[in-house]
Amino acid sequence: MRVHVVSDVHGNAGDLAKAGEGADALICLGDLVLFLDYADHSRGIFPDLFGVENADRLVELRTARRFDEARDLGRSLWAELDVDRDTAIEAAVRRQYAELFAAFPTPTYATYGNVDIPRFWSEFAGPGTTVLDGQRIELGGLTVGFVGGGLRTPMRTPYEISDEEYAAKVEALGEVDVLCSHIPPDVPELTYDTVARRFERGSSALLDAIRRTRPRYALFGHVHQPLARRMRVASTECVNVGHFASTGRPFALEW
Repeated sequence: MRVHVVSDVHGNAGDLAKAGEGADALICLGDLVLFLDYADHSRGIFPDLFGVENADRLVELRTARRFDEARDLGRSLWAELDVDRDTAIEAAVRRQYAELFAAFPTPTYATYGNVDIPRFWSEFAGPGTTVLDGQRIELGGLTVGFVGGGLRTPMRTPYEISDEEYAAKVEALGEVDVLCSHIPPDVPELTYDTVARRFERGSSALLDAIRRTRPRYALFGHVHQPLARRMRVASTECVNVGHFASTGRPFALEW
């Protein structure tokens, strides 16, 4: 059995269409939407609406962790644009989802990232795509569990939930052979982004489940340039499957 795994697609529909080649299935760990590309400030919903100079400024503020100023900038730009914010963003997200879900091979098993909008997925997921969150499947003789979304942060991305709600989804999985999530377990080497120079939020509930149930693999994304891309926690191989938006390459898992 060969499964390809991607995460943090962020609008890369071209490579996504090829990500399942040579595999029996594709797993996607979320973050399909591209709101703003921190490597190329001309790409994404924000620069399409407000231009590259404003995108430069927003990245500068967020990188400096000046989140209140970043939100003030956003509010002022939306006021100047004189359009309904929710309507404009939803239209842009739907355009991206239409292209990205059309690129998924059959079969694809997907969960949400923190920048995704779950309520839209049912509109675009075709019969070959199974969306899972706090659920498990049997795949090639192994049990694979999925936990989507992220934990609450000052960034206030669309699908952030409380620690308690997240832990309940992890608990609902029970024992699995492969634990799939968007965010990593709360291990410093796995949560620190070496380019952004900050710790992203990892899940203590995931870490507890790994130590308690010892799955073969824990697969995740979210941290684009991690200090460590893979390490063992107890007997579990923990793997950041990579920033697919920039690499265009899936992680391959075989058993």
